[in-house]
Amino acid sequence: MLYKKVSTVFIFGLFFVSAVLGADTYQIDLTHSSVAFSVRHLVINKVKGNYKQFSGTIIYDETDVAKSSVTVTIKTVSINTQDEGRDNHLRGADFFDVENHPEMGFKSKQISKKGDGFVAVGDFTMRGVTKEISVPFEIVGKITDPWGKTRIGIEASLTLNRQDYGVSWSNAMDNGGLVVGNEIKIELNVEAVKQ
Repeated sequence: MLYKKVSTVFIFGLFFVSAVLGADTYQIDLTHSSVAFSVRHLVINKVKGNYKQFSGTIIYDETDVAKSSVTVTIKTVSINTQDEGRDNHLRGADFFDVENHPEMGFKSKQISKKGDGFVAVGDFTMRGVTKEISVPFEIVGKITDPWGKTRIGIEASLTLNRQDYGVSWSNAMDNGGLVVGNEIKIELNVEAVKQ
């Protein structure tokens, strides 16, 4: 009986190893990556910002992208629009409520080829609300840096509606427009290092 259990564990282990064989683990290089966003302000302009603190792990299988995955965590307190008063408002209960929701993030469930690029489908959580989203992305390249480390570059962009995640504060103007738009455009430029 013990032999049967050990054999089962061993076979499962071999299956698991074969499933990830060829897949490499990468960590996002914070100093050479960015998570940026833009949103309409008073209808006529776009205010841009970014997050200074984030991390992520990418499992990348070059031979079979379907075996790849990505997990990203962003510290909401690190929001930066280069205006201290605005940033403090964004950290408060009207927007990200960072005391109760210190992180937001994405965890992929499926990655597939789409046209000339790829798409990652997964769960995005912000302000305690989780929804499935699709993130189109491009693998810009894979190189060996001057210090012998393997790096990959990834670019992605998508648009989210902040109302879907309970980030609903705004004021209406006389012309019916909103002080802060609902659609948030997110742009990711990632450089990740093989572990």
